[in-house]
Amino acid sequence: MVRIIDYQATEPVRRVGQIRPIPIPHSPRKVVLATIRITIPRRNANNNHVELIATVGLRGVTGTSQILFKIFRDGREIFRAQEGVESDPTSEVNYIVTVQGIDTNVGAGTHTYQVTAENITNGTEAAVVGPISFSGLAIAPTDKDHDSDHDMDRVTSRDRDRDKNRITSRDRDRDKNRITSRDRDRDKNRITSRDRDRDKNRITSRDRDRDKNRITSRDRDRDKNRITSRDRDRDRNRVTSRHRNTKRSMNRVTSRDRDRRSRNPFDDFFRMF
Repeated sequence: MVRIIDYQATEPVRRVGQIRPIPIPHSPRKVVLATIRITIPRRNANNNHVELIATVGLRGVTGTSQILFKIFRDGREIFRAQEGVESDPTSEVNYIVTVQGIDTNVGAGTHTYQVTAENITNGTEAAVVGPISFSGLAIAPTDKDHDSDHDMDRVTSRDRDRDKNRITSRDRDRDKNRITSRDRDRDKNRITSRDRDRDKNRITSRDRDRDKNRITSRDRDRDKNRITSRDRDRDRNRVTSRHRNTKRSMNRVTSRDRDRRSRNPFDDFFRMF
């Protein structure tokens, strides 16, 4: 017996005429018609089958074209088929082509499957007109170890989630510590800069006050000395002037007495008569 391990399907175009005809390029160029992804669990690796079915609607444009269909897994060709398409309007013009391939013993992981088309006949033209569908069915044999394999996958998934959560928590804590350290350094630098500016302003203000007090004290001393010198000169001039006046008075008295002494007393007497 077998069991389904994955199934994927896509239908880009549901009916004929739904899209504008897509010209099919000539080899080696090709057009990708559809893509699916199939996941193979590890327990089913290299012991499985993937059934691939593609359906494509074609139309002949000129001549009789030979259309080559290819299926790729992860970019490597695993299947090819060829179909002739005529363009005679009195005969068949529209074609519906179905190709089927089986991929065996696929490794674990997610695999990309693509179906492509290319025209290998020169001088002819053909186009894709729809519908387009592509599906993949992955199956694996059932064995007695299925339950243990299932438990193994569960344990593996649990361990993976635990490791992922541990790494996420570690990264979160690391980022948090980095942000905290950055904020701490920023705040420290801000406080240091603020204290430096405050100390600088304090020193500048202190120096300004000191210079101002020095200038004020110097001006005060200068004014005091100027006033003292002025008062000293004024007092000295006053004393000198007073001595000069005293001396002049004494000279006047002395001169008068001299004149009186030298005068004849009889002159005063005769002057009376």
